[in-house]
Amino acid sequence: MNETVIGEGGMVVAPHSAAAEAGANILRAGGNAIEAIIAAAATIAVVYPHMNAIGGDAFMLVAERGRPPKGIDACGAAGSLATIQRYHAKGYDVIPPRGADAALTVAGAVSGWQLASEVAESVGGRIPRRDLLEDAIRRAKEGITVSRSQAAMAAENLDELKPVPGFAGQFLVEGKAPEAGGLMRFERLADTLDQLAQAGFMDFYRGDVAAEIAADLEAVESPVTREDLRAHEAKLRTPLALRLDDATVYNMPAPTQGLASLLILGLFDRLGVKRGESFEHVHGLIEATKRAFAVRDREISDPAHAGDPAPYLQAGWLDAEAEQISRNRAADWGPRGDKGDTVWMGAIDRNGLAVSFIQSIFWEYGSGVVLPRTGILWQNRGTSFSLDRRARNPLEPGRKPFHTLNPPLAVFDDGRIMTYGSMGGDGQPQFQAALFTRYARFGMDLGEAIDSPRWRLGRNWGEETASLVLENRFDPDLVSALEKAGHSLSVFDRPYDDGLGHAGAIVRRADGRLLGASDPRSDGAAVAA
Repeated sequence: MNETVIGEGGMVVAPHSAAAEAGANILRAGGNAIEAIIAAAATIAVVYPHMNAIGGDAFMLVAERGRPPKGIDACGAAGSLATIQRYHAKGYDVIPPRGADAALTVAGAVSGWQLASEVAESVGGRIPRRDLLEDAIRRAKEGITVSRSQAAMAAENLDELKPVPGFAGQFLVEGKAPEAGGLMRFERLADTLDQLAQAGFMDFYRGDVAAEIAADLEAVESPVTREDLRAHEAKLRTPLALRLDDATVYNMPAPTQGLASLLILGLFDRLGVKRGESFEHVHGLIEATKRAFAVRDREISDPAHAGDPAPYLQAGWLDAEAEQISRNRAADWGPRGDKGDTVWMGAIDRNGLAVSFIQSIFWEYGSGVVLPRTGILWQNRGTSFSLDRRARNPLEPGRKPFHTLNPPLAVFDDGRIMTYGSMGGDGQPQFQAALFTRYARFGMDLGEAIDSPRWRLGRNWGEETASLVLENRFDPDLVSALEKAGHSLSVFDRPYDDGLGHAGAIVRRADGRLLGASDPRSDGAAVAA
């Protein structure tokens, strides 16, 4: 049974225990939840490098008690040299997933830390930037213990990543994948973080760090230029909101799939399911996912080009759409699938300030490109663009890519606030919905809700058809009922699968008591301050 942690002075949850502890230490030092997340974000970029990096993107929701949440969009746009013509001239029909041609968008995560620090200061934050980055700098310099997950991902993707510029020198040991438990140092990255601690986060975009990044990107012929870095900044955004019977749930707007995450919950609530872990529960969420993803794929793009989400969040549309869901038959479905390796983290402090945060390089190890002057691993988020000008998300300089990232947060009428989420590409909205409904609709203990078996609807990596995959701990009768209803499915031969998310959650009750839990599928922890 996955343990639920109880606390009162604040709590941080992360998919690596070192990041959760770094954040909790900031809370213990008098920092607020936003400052705790910045510290956790820096540390996890060091200790979980296959899942995220400072060369990636980030999104954040921040909720003060009694006030509407704020959203932070720290997503980078395509570089000024990233044109369809350029890629066609190189012989590409699709954007490659690895190498310098995959490193085609600005990395926005550090700009998100800057904007978050400004928001933190506006609500009383006082922790120096040096203190926020201290743990990450020390770990990068002294060395990290290679996690099981990192070792497995390096081995699984070795042939693809080994030739990519900079990858072998930073992440391989004598040309081989590192072993779990081994020591790995990132001294150049430590120096970069140290420079950011001294000069400020925006040095990443407009200072000495930016100059080194730009020189290295130019050397490998990435489409991202010094001017692209200089022009980038994170933005405050108004989150999307959906009213349920007993709570309001929030998420980020385009270019994220936050709309899909909200729609799944809104549609499921209208199905009137009474019993958790039943056929009706699992089938209902799967069918709601199909309809939510249809809207997502039709509407979500760069914010300047995305459809209006408002009509889909109205009760009338949700009512009509829910009526189209069969209670006993699976609808046809077969859209594209996205992989995604990401970290979700959450924090709530003693004053009830809550943060939902997600940081990513898209695929495991992103583009694989490691910049030699700075030790920064660069994302491959731009691979979600299309080289077809008629597509929903065509590649264009300055355009933001579609993002699977989305940080959810729920505020209940009884005074509870819940920050929760998961990594997992297309699986993110599905894992969020399973966690939320298990806890909020069917009364599961938070740790049990995260521990319980998961499913994912989508095309498995390298497969041509979409299917439903499940961990093998589901009741065989439920699996049989899903098959009889027409779901094309397969069952993993393992009880916990990394591909089905690294989830976490914290709930603050009205009396101030905190409940938190991390995922046994990860290397994480929920740490009370």
